[in-house]
Order: sequence, then structure tokens, then C-alpha cells
Amino acid sequence: MNALTLAIPSKGRLKDKSEAFFAAAGYELVQEGGERGYRAQLVGADGVSVLLLPARDIAQGLIDGAFHAGITGEDLLHELTETPGKNAVVVKRLGFGGADVVVAVPNCWLDVSTLTDLDAAGALFRQTHGRRLRVATKYMRITRRHFARASFGEYRLVYSAGATEAAPASGAADLIVDITSTGATLAANNLKVLEDGVLLESEASLTFARTADWTDAARAALANLRTGMELDANADGALDAFMTNMTKL
Repeated sequence: MNALTLAIPSKGRLKDKSEAFFAAAGYELVQEGGERGYRAQLVGADGVSVLLLPARDIAQGLIDGAFHAGITGEDLLHELTETPGKNAVVVKRLGFGGADVVVAVPNCWLDVSTLTDLDAAGALFRQTHGRRLRVATKYMRITRRHFARASFGEYRLVYSAGATEAAPASGAADLIVDITSTGATLAANNLKVLEDGVLLESEASLTFARTADWTDAARAALANLRTGMELDANADGALDAFMTNMTKL
């Protein structure tokens, strides 16, 4: 049994880009059980086994300490815990899977360009209609945290499990908080991002779990894996700090 478990996305562009990241470090990903297998090995990375999982499951596993390291989106790391950064530590942003979590309102709201405008509009809306603005999102924690920091309270959240950008047009919500890469889908649904409406700039990141079982063998496997990865100064320093702090756990 290998000492260190690494989780990477199981399909699509995130999987391909993650595989390319490790290939550039000299580690070949060999999937077990064909394309549908959920386990793999990194040839050349002694002591490391790989799990192929959905990005959300990877983020939750890192937060819970179910495995040692993984590649997942920062948006998920921030959404799945009230204390992002406490249990899962981002060491390197990988330059792919980029998207922003944003606040978007209908284009016809001509007088609403900022969160301050939105708060004023929300107060007037409640006075006129007897209810708060409804915000459709699947990012409940990120939204609450950011709106609290912005002192915006004239809202209630509506969980969206589907096409969030369609919620205002369907009447399910008045505005949205959602993830966007190019803004094209928002524009197609007659929505605009507020000037100060970027709540989080996210991308796929190499992340380590503080509460995983960091045995001596796991630490040795991480040190070996690190030798092939080309880390910039910031990532190198972040990994140094992580490995130092592991000794205090």
C-alpha cells in the first residue's frame, strides 16, 4: 500500500490538464482498470497512489483529511467549509480551470452597478414588495461571507442546483451568484456582473490536507514527489511552510 494518496479530477479538461502537469514533472499517469477506473499510479513517484474523483469530492476529502493531496477548484475549497485554508492548504495555482464567483443582476437594473447600489435597491424593494431580494446560487457559504463583509443584508438565498443564470428570467430569483469563465452565458441571459461583484477568483490548485495521516512514510513520499515538480518561489515557500507545520500536528 502506498504511503501518500493524491486525488485528481476524474474526467474532462481538468483531468487532462492535471495529467499534463505531472507529465511535465516527469511522472506518467497510468490508470488502472481502463478509462473507467478510479485508481491510478504516477510512474516515477515512489510511494504515491492516485484517486480519480469528481472535483467536489476532492475538495471535501482534502477538508476532511481523507487523503493527503489533490487538485481541485478553489471555489469548492471556499464553499465547502466555513474556515477555508484551515484544513486544506493551497500550495500552487495551476493556471487552468479558471473561473470567477460573481454577483450578477439583470441588465435592466440601470441604477445598480455596485453592492452599495444593490443594498439600496434591496431596501427599496422590500419596502415596495414586502420581501427581500432573492439570490439564486449554489455558493451559499461564499455568498453569505462576502455579503456580510460588504454589509449587504437585503437578501435571502435560494439554492440553485441547475442553470443558475436562468433564475431571474424564470422568476425563481431576482439576481444570482454564480461561477463564470468568459461572461458569455451571463450576457446571453441578459445579466451583468457588478463592478465590485467578483467574490472569488478561482482556478485549479494543487492543495494539501493538514489533517490527513501524515506518517513518516507519507512525508517521505511527498518529498520525493516534490523533486520532480517545478515550483515557483511562492509555491516552493508555501510547500516548505506546510511541511514544517506538519511536524507540529
